[in-house]
Amino acid sequence: MVQRIKRAAVLGSGVMGSGIAAHLANIGIPVLLLDIVPREVNDDEVKKGLTLQDKAVRNRIASTAVQNLLKQKPAPLTVKSNLELIKVGNFEDDMNQLSEADWIIEVVVENLAVKQQVFAQVDEHRKQGSIISSNTSGISVEAMAEGRSDDFRKHFLGTHFFNPPRYLKLLEIIPTKDTDKAVLSFMKTFGEDVLGKGVVEAKDTPNFIANRIGTYGLLVTVQEMLKGGYSVGEVDSITGPIIGRPKSATFRTLDVVGLDTFAHVAKNVHEQVDGQEKAVFELPGFLEKMLDNKWLGSKSGQGFYKKEGKTILELNPETFEYEEKKRLQAASVELAKQAKGLPNKLKALIYSDDRAGALLRSITVPTLVYSAQLLGEIADDIVAIDQAMKWGFGWEAGPFELWDAIGVEKSVELMEQQGVQVPSWVKEMLGKGFGTFYREENGVLFFYNNGEYRQVRQNPKVINLKTHKQINGVIKKNSGASFIDLGNDVALLEFHSQSNAIGLDIIQMINFAVDEVEKNYKGLVIGNQGKNFCVGANLGMILMEAQDDNIFEIEMVVHQFQQAMMKIKYSKKPVVAAPFGMTLGGGAEICLPASSIQASSETYMGLVEVGVGLIPGGGGNKELYIKQLSNMPKGADFDLQSVANKVFETIAMAKVSTSAAEARKNQFLNNRDNISVNSDHLLYDAKQRVIELYDNGYQPPVRNKVPVVGETGYATLLLGAQSMHLSGYISDHDLKIAKKLAYVIAGGKVPFGTEVDEQYLLDLEKQAFLSLVAEGKSQQRMQHMLLKGKPLRN
Repeated sequence: MVQRIKRAAVLGSGVMGSGIAAHLANIGIPVLLLDIVPREVNDDEVKKGLTLQDKAVRNRIASTAVQNLLKQKPAPLTVKSNLELIKVGNFEDDMNQLSEADWIIEVVVENLAVKQQVFAQVDEHRKQGSIISSNTSGISVEAMAEGRSDDFRKHFLGTHFFNPPRYLKLLEIIPTKDTDKAVLSFMKTFGEDVLGKGVVEAKDTPNFIANRIGTYGLLVTVQEMLKGGYSVGEVDSITGPIIGRPKSATFRTLDVVGLDTFAHVAKNVHEQVDGQEKAVFELPGFLEKMLDNKWLGSKSGQGFYKKEGKTILELNPETFEYEEKKRLQAASVELAKQAKGLPNKLKALIYSDDRAGALLRSITVPTLVYSAQLLGEIADDIVAIDQAMKWGFGWEAGPFELWDAIGVEKSVELMEQQGVQVPSWVKEMLGKGFGTFYREENGVLFFYNNGEYRQVRQNPKVINLKTHKQINGVIKKNSGASFIDLGNDVALLEFHSQSNAIGLDIIQMINFAVDEVEKNYKGLVIGNQGKNFCVGANLGMILMEAQDDNIFEIEMVVHQFQQAMMKIKYSKKPVVAAPFGMTLGGGAEICLPASSIQASSETYMGLVEVGVGLIPGGGGNKELYIKQLSNMPKGADFDLQSVANKVFETIAMAKVSTSAAEARKNQFLNNRDNISVNSDHLLYDAKQRVIELYDNGYQPPVRNKVPVVGETGYATLLLGAQSMHLSGYISDHDLKIAKKLAYVIAGGKVPFGTEVDEQYLLDLEKQAFLSLVAEGKSQQRMQHMLLKGKPLRN
């Protein structure tokens, strides 16, 4: 069996196949993408004089799919250049190239006969020991492998990705009775550590785990909506974030997925089950009518919702007219909004007697009972079911976690009063005095399994900060940040202010952390497990002080922030920043001076202060400029002006990377910095990076002077901004900000090539920042951002 996957092949270049190919390219694995040969030439090919014998025609389907990757939103590629790792071909001419692949993934049409035909060819051309898998969402994995060679069957399994593969965490792995245990073990580890997925082992049953339960839950919701006379909008208003589900709730989710896709999944189960379960998976008449009308959702421009101008209308399933979107008004909804934590929100809703409570009970109870009934059939334990729903459908709590949250004993009592048949194993669990599906002991999580509690398997690369702090405590804490011992002589600085925004509390903890680490630790990780790494400085505080003319107060904060960043940069021990999600403004400024950045693959990094009428004030201009200078080849001549131009453009246009790979392209990351594909491993990877730097004899950077472009460079930087101003593309205030930014990056009124001290550049930055803070139009921009969440152009 292959011990590493160096090359892969994907068979089938539809949305899913090309998406999987893109995900593999994103992590640096070269991919061969194959599809069928077209039956006829198209008009463009006729004009070019091409025939069915030409390679361009024969590879057209796969080639078109690859080009479409550049147009899709959200983008399947982390950076456009990854396209170079995808090579295209076709099933007739290029199957022999499968001999070079370590992993072959089939993603052709959902038809058993077609899949078996493709696998017969794969068996003929693959090398011994290569892994073969199918991305099927519903066809029997066992049946696909029938008639194949022994080596094929030993190395064959299902690998069900969720769409889009770059963003959705779940990977269901489905072994057959012949799959070698070593292959299964390898693919689980590879899935987590290399593909960055949450891997769940599923059984070979219709639609596996997540789609089976998710589709059931969605159909129950549709049926209860019709029964109870609720509207589409009312259902969505209480089946989203308030109960720990995504913002898209129920019907917006169906619009995004596509009603045709959803119907295919539902019909697949409907054909393979019987009794009461079969009845649930039967599509209601109005859904069939929507399919006939081609009202499929987002892809067709209308579905359960339709946009008219800026107004979103909802479908009335009885009249088939679109009406004004409604929200469900109920006392329990208001109570839930006030309640803290998901368990309290759920209890406020589920146990209420109003319309919201009635609806949520009628859709939650069947889903919980169904999940419990399927234990053993679709998965071996409750953990796999919960994880599949969290990673595949974005639920905050899986079915059994949700059941614990509302109270198992109380809810079972209520169910039985209403004549619901609760699975016997759940009643046995309660009968033995076990009141929850999960229990925690000394920070270790256990789950109920066949009469006893077993420890939940955890990848050693997963660090859960909440649990870690429960066990090990916190060394020092204030309102904005905590200093934590991460083990192995590595410390962690965790932000936990509102939106992780930077204020004096965080700055104080940065100073404390660096001092403490220099004395007692190998190094420091700056990271957290909030929604985003850091959205920047505390804008509300800056605006309040500016409106009160407390410029002296702001100057003091800016000075302290700058000095804290210098402290990070020149720390005697390595400091590794671990950004993820939104890493904006001050968040990026914290990362730039670090010894190394260990970024999550999905890191959206940028210096965005121009959007609120300011420029970076914590040293970001200087650090991005120095970082780009440090990327220049040692001893080689380079154009200093082009470096200044690039930095000016990046900051003036408030460019935000769409991934860590793009942040590298924008030179926020360099060759000292690394990327973690699995976001759950980010803190572990950052910790290992600290240890590596320390063990290799880490030395802080030498304080060198910085060459700048000076007065002549300043004039060059402004040319583009001035022409945009003359053309009316930017306002007078935009030009004023651009002038301040250009002056800072150019290094002020000095000759071209002058080498200046870092503190000199920091002082220029601070002066420019303070002058802009005092501007009325900048204050308007800050206020607009705080109130509306988007930039104002004034």
